[in-house]
Amino acid sequence: MGGAVSAGEDNDELIDNLKDAHYIRSDLVERAFRAIDRADYYLEEYRDSAYKDLAWRHGNLHLSAPCIYSEVMEALDLQPGLSFLNLGSGTGYLSTMVGLILGPFGVNHGVELHKDVVDYAYQKLDYFIKNSDSFDKFEFCEPTFVVGNCLEIPPESRQYDRVYCGAGVQKEYENYMKNLLKVGGILVLPLEEKLTKITRTGQSSWETKKIIAVTFAPLVQPKQNVNGRPRSVPLPIFEVRTLQDLSRIAIRHTLRQPIAMGEGRTKRRVSFPGARAMHRYGPRFERRRFCRRFYRQCVNSVVLHDSMIPTAMDDCNYPGGVEEEEEEVEEEEERGCRRVREDLPEEDEEGSGEEEKSKGGCARVEPPVNILREKILRLPLPEPLKMYLLYYREK
Repeated sequence: MGGAVSAGEDNDELIDNLKDAHYIRSDLVERAFRAIDRADYYLEEYRDSAYKDLAWRHGNLHLSAPCIYSEVMEALDLQPGLSFLNLGSGTGYLSTMVGLILGPFGVNHGVELHKDVVDYAYQKLDYFIKNSDSFDKFEFCEPTFVVGNCLEIPPESRQYDRVYCGAGVQKEYENYMKNLLKVGGILVLPLEEKLTKITRTGQSSWETKKIIAVTFAPLVQPKQNVNGRPRSVPLPIFEVRTLQDLSRIAIRHTLRQPIAMGEGRTKRRVSFPGARAMHRYGPRFERRRFCRRFYRQCVNSVVLHDSMIPTAMDDCNYPGGVEEEEEEVEEEEERGCRRVREDLPEEDEEGSGEEEKSKGGCARVEPPVNILREKILRLPLPEPLKMYLLYYREK
């Protein structure tokens, strides 16, 4: 299945083609697709085929065509904090993209029939966390995989907000799949050769929508044990995060906020009359510092979405005013430019003096590749703690 769009030279060109063909329609899904290079989930000798709109299979390893994954991601209508179950999770490519949208307080589980494929998925997940430049740009919900047949999940298992099945579902298993879903949840699966979206609108009411025609290998029937009864596949546990893990998430989020504002987003200003003329360390500085603390408390109390900026507080008129976020972003950018200029060779600085004047200071200087990492490394903390905050990433 696939071949709906032209092949790309790289991952970004493939995503451009999927957008032009209207398979990718939302910014959230586009960001997730661009963040993860599809070729990283191929075996090295097959990477040349990664950017074609075709399914790939090698032994037990399998990836659906990019146009299929695009339709699945759009149909799931993912949001931060939801729970997701991937039946036939395979290489983990889809689960990793989903994790970028769910954020650190979501749930991301997968069930895969073959143990060697689960091992492969964990290898690719570890590579993504340790090496991908995209990891520090998102708040990630790390997927957890278990080995087993998805038709052997106990009926009393916990239900999910979003469920996807990556194998053709026979009609007799439709109700089984529906029972994995919470009320208000969405199930996407290949049913009778159609990619189908099923929304649970009540305890016993459903809405069904056919998306596109597809061809999937059918679900493998469960094997019976010696006693003639099917085995049971326990789903991953819904674990409560430790205080240490929550602290890491909060610190990284706090450091990431100015970065997110600087990446082409609209800068929203919350101010009071005369704020720009007020000296940073003038008589009102103590009040500004108090308001800054109040604003950050508001940020921490809001469920954060893709922009990581709480829109509910944008028009806050708290007495005394709130410091201008734009000012802090500009100062951070200026400090970054100064650091980069200091590292440049003298001949480069001399040779580009006229160009800098015409372009306005440090406009030509590229920002650091990973600003979040630099911020963490500058914290006055022991090295082991810094590495923990960096998820032990090497770059």
